Amino acid sequence: MSKELVVLAVDDDMINLKLLKSMLTKNPDVKEVIEAKNGADAIGHLKARGDINLILLDIIMPVMNGLEMLKVVRSDENIEQVPIIVLTTDETKKTEALELGANGFIMKPVRNSDLTEKINSIVI
Repeated sequence: MSKELVVLAVDDDMINLKLLKSMLTKNPDVKEVIEAKNGADAIGHLKARGDINLILLDIIMPVMNGLEMLKVVRSDENIEQVPIIVLTTDETKKTEALELGANGFIMKPVRNSDLTEKINSIVI
């Protein structure tokens, strides 16, 4: 039986978002992919919908970056439990992201096999 995940993909690069969405829609466990262009946009989606099971989060974005968004999510008791996988090209941000509460980390460019494996390891 599939998990029927609702995934929030957060990235300011439209090509990355489309690529993520393409990979996620091939995953039988993913029911829906919601796109957000920055952390502030993503927080709005999280507060509006109670059914988001996973966040894929870019770090380097305008308005509100991924690390700022991590802080906001982890400090809000209504959404703090949502697993977050950080996606970035910047390896130096890994420790900081994990310390702020990220559940996982994937280096870009994201490969489908890495993404599927990470989702399966985090979302029970």
